[in-house]
Amino acid sequence: MPTNEREKIRHLLVIKDLQGQRTIPLQEATYSLGRDSRNAIVLRSRSVSRQHAILLRVTVPETDQYGFRIIDGSFKGKRSTNGLFLNGAKCFSADLKHGDVIDFGNHQVQAKYYALSNILEQAFSESCTAEDISRLILEQANPANPFETLSFPLDSTLEGASEVALARLASFPELIPNPIIEMDLEGSVTYLNPAAAFKFPNLRESGQQHPILAGLLTAVQNDKESSFVREVEVGKEVFEQSIHYLAESDLIRTFITREITEQKQAEAELRQRDRLLQAVAEATNYLLAELNYQTAIDKALAVLGEAAKADRVYLCESRPHPVTGKMALSLRCEWTCSNHEPSLHHWQNQPDQACGLARWNTSLESGNSISGLTQEFPTAERELLTQCGIQSLLLVPLRLDEKFWGYLGLADCSSQRQWSRHEESTLLTMAASISGAKQRQQVEEKIRYQALHDLLTELPNRLLFGELLSNALPNADRSRESLAVIFLDLDRFKTINDTLGHTLGDHLLKSVATRLRDALRAGDTVARWGGDEFTILLPRIHQVEEVVHVARRILQAFESAFYLEGHELYVSASLGIALFNEDSPDAETLIKHADAALYQAKDAGRNNYQFYTASLGAKTPNLLTIEKSLRHALEREELVLYYQPRVNIATRSITGMEALLRWQHPEMGLVAPNVFIPLAEESGLIIPIGEWVLRTACEQNKAWQEAGLPQLTMAVNLSPKQFRQPNLVETVAMILNQTGLEPHFLELEVTETTAIEDLDFTKTVLQKLENMGVHLSIDDFGTGHSSLSRLQLLPLHNLKIDRSFIQNLTTDVKVAHIVKAIVALGTSLGLRLTAEGVEKEEELEFLQSINCEDVQGFLFYRPLSAQKATEVLLNGGS
Repeated sequence: MPTNEREKIRHLLVIKDLQGQRTIPLQEATYSLGRDSRNAIVLRSRSVSRQHAILLRVTVPETDQYGFRIIDGSFKGKRSTNGLFLNGAKCFSADLKHGDVIDFGNHQVQAKYYALSNILEQAFSESCTAEDISRLILEQANPANPFETLSFPLDSTLEGASEVALARLASFPELIPNPIIEMDLEGSVTYLNPAAAFKFPNLRESGQQHPILAGLLTAVQNDKESSFVREVEVGKEVFEQSIHYLAESDLIRTFITREITEQKQAEAELRQRDRLLQAVAEATNYLLAELNYQTAIDKALAVLGEAAKADRVYLCESRPHPVTGKMALSLRCEWTCSNHEPSLHHWQNQPDQACGLARWNTSLESGNSISGLTQEFPTAERELLTQCGIQSLLLVPLRLDEKFWGYLGLADCSSQRQWSRHEESTLLTMAASISGAKQRQQVEEKIRYQALHDLLTELPNRLLFGELLSNALPNADRSRESLAVIFLDLDRFKTINDTLGHTLGDHLLKSVATRLRDALRAGDTVARWGGDEFTILLPRIHQVEEVVHVARRILQAFESAFYLEGHELYVSASLGIALFNEDSPDAETLIKHADAALYQAKDAGRNNYQFYTASLGAKTPNLLTIEKSLRHALEREELVLYYQPRVNIATRSITGMEALLRWQHPEMGLVAPNVFIPLAEESGLIIPIGEWVLRTACEQNKAWQEAGLPQLTMAVNLSPKQFRQPNLVETVAMILNQTGLEPHFLELEVTETTAIEDLDFTKTVLQKLENMGVHLSIDDFGTGHSSLSRLQLLPLHNLKIDRSFIQNLTTDVKVAHIVKAIVALGTSLGLRLTAEGVEKEEELEFLQSINCEDVQGFLFYRPLSAQKATEVLLNGGS
C-alpha cells in the first residue's frame, strides 16, 4: 500500500492511430473509446466502430489499489464491428496489466497500457510526449513492479453479457465519486471503492481507529435500526456518513454521502457570532449599569474573553511616559483564562518607538486592526509576543472624540488561530462601548470635580472642604490629636475688585490660591469658601505652636506684591482660627467659630490672626443667621423706609427728604444698616433691595404731592453694585414712569468712592440720568481722597459733606478750614452744599457763616417713619 505521493501507481494509455501517437493519463473512473468525437478517447480510423470499447476503473481485491478493465462494445451492450484483441488474442473483456497491447480489430489502431510507480503527480500529468513515456517506462523496467503482481479474479460471466449487464457494470460502485466502505463484524475492511481509497488513503491500515470506522460495531449492535446517519470528523473535514447493516451478509456498508465541512464551519461561525453578540450585550450592560468604571471594564473583558474563547484580553492605553513625557503604551486592564498567568509587567510604559510598537500605533491610529499569527509578525514584535507566550493576536483601536487613546486585543496562547471577521467586528463593537464608558466616566469625573471644586482657583469648594473636615474629625479623635480650621478673608479685596475690575480680581484670587497652597504643609487643605474667603484645614496638630507657625507663614506669603496686568498690588489677609476641642466639637461649630475669630481679627486692625475663645463667641453676632434671614426680608415685607428731612439754614424750611433703609426683623428687632447693608452688597441682594427702595421712595413722594403737601426732592442712595448695573438708567426711567413722579423730584446719591473708581463710566451714567432730568449728588464727600477738580468733570447738582468733618468742625481748626474750602469751591462750581450729621447749634452757626445752604442731622430731625414724616410736612415743617 502506498504511504506517500511517490508510491502511488499512475495509469497511462498510449494510443497509436492514423494521426500518430498520443499519451493519455487515466485519471477518471470510466472512458468510452471509438471514432465518434463524443467519446472520451477518440480513435482516428474508419475501421473503428463509433463506440468501440469501454475502459472501466476497478479496485484490486484486498488492496487500496485500482486497475482498469476494458470491455468490447458500447454502454448499451452493442459490440464493435471488428472486435477487440488483447496481446493478439480476441476477447470480450479483460483486466489490464502493465505492458498489455490492445488492438481495435484491424491493426490500424493500437493502444498500450502502463502502470507506473515512483512518479510525482506533476510529472505524471505533464509526461505526454513519446520521449517522456519511453524514459518513464525504462525507469520502471524492473520486473518486480508491484502492480504486475496484482491479479484480478476471473469473471467468466462477462463473456456474452447482455446489454443490461453492461449498463449495470458501468454504474458499479467503482464509478461512484462518493467513498463506499464495507466492514465485516470482525472489524476488517472488506471493500473500498476508488473514491474511498483516494479520500482516505490510510483507512485500511488504521481500521477501527480511523474516524470513519470508529464506533460502528458498537453502534450497529446497540441500534435496533438497520441503517442510520451520523456526522464524522476526519482531521479538519466533516462528513455526513450513512451506515447500513447487511444482516444477510454480516457486513456493515457505509457511504460518505457528502462533505459538510463548510456547512459545519458556517454553523460554528453562526454559533460563535451569537455567543459574541450575547457577550457584547452583556458587557455593554455592565458598562452602562456599573458605577465603578474599573469594575465595569473587568467584567466586560471577562465576558468577552470567555465568549471569544481567548486566552487573554488586553486593554492598553496610550499615556505620557512618567520619565520622558513621550507617549507610551501601558496595559490598563487584562483578563486571562485560568490556564495562563497575567502578563502585566511586559506591557507597562512601552514607548511608541520601542519593541516595534511604532507600526502598531501607526496602523491603529489610522483606524486599522492588527491580526495575525505571532510567527508572521516582524522580528521585534514577535520577540515581545513570544515573551508572553502569545501565538496569535487581534488588536483594534480605541478612539475617543475621533482621537486614538489605546487598543483592545484578543490573544491566543494555545494555538495558531486565525481570527474571524465576526471576532474582529465584535471587538470593534466592544471597543466602541468601552470608549463610550470612558467618555461617560470622564464626564462624570468632570461633573464631580466641578461640583467639589472652585472653577476659578481649582481649589476644593465649601462642599468638598466640609467632607474632608468631617472625615478628618474621627481620625483626630481616635489618635488623640487635634486639628485646626482657619477662616481667611482678604483685606480690602472689594476695593481692588471694584476699582480695577472683576477680571483682574479673578487673576488676583488665582494668585492668592497659589500662594496659600505653597504656604501650607503636606496634607493640609485650602478651599475657596466664596468670594475672597478661604478655609484651611490643618490635620494632625499636636501643639498650638504648629498652627501659629502656619498662620504666620500665610501672612508672610502676602507681604510681597502681586504683579498683575501691569499693576503692583499689595493685599493682606485676616485669619480666624478654631481648634478641635470641647468648645468646637464638630465640623459646623469649627467653621462657625473660625468665622467668628475672623471678625475679631478684622476688628483688631486686619492683617493678623486670632484664635477663637468662648468669650469671643458670646460677643460676635451670628452673621450667617442674619444673611439667611435677609434673603427673605423683601418677600416677608420686613424692610421699611425712614425719611430724614433736609433743612435750609436760612429759612429753616424743609427742602427735601432722604430715604433711609431699615430692617424690622420679627425676632432681632430693628437691625442697624451698617450690619445688613454690607451683607446685602456682598451677596448681591442689594440689587432687588435697592430697586425696592427706589420704587417705594418715588411712590411716597408722589403720594405726598397728590395729598397737596409741598413739592420736595426725594434723595435715594445708590450702592456701588447697584450703580454699576448695566440697566440702571432703564430701571430708573421705568420706576419714574410707573410711579408718575417727575424726574426733577428725584435725587440720586452716589458716594465719592464709587464715583471716582471709574470716572469715564461714572460720567457716562450720570450724563444719561441728567438728560432724563434727575438730580445728582455726591454723598460722603471728603472720604474718598478725591478733589473737586476731578468731580467737576461730572454733571452734578449737589454735594454732601461727610458727617466725619462736621463732628470735628468746632474742635479742630484744620477741619474747619477744610469745610470752608469745600463750601467755597462747591459754590464756585454751582453745586448746592448740604452738611450731614449736624447735631449742635455751634456747628449750624459755623455752616451758616460760610454760606452752606442745607443741613441734615439730629439738630432738626432724626430719620422719621413715613407716618411721622407726613405729620411733619402737614405741620409745615415744625
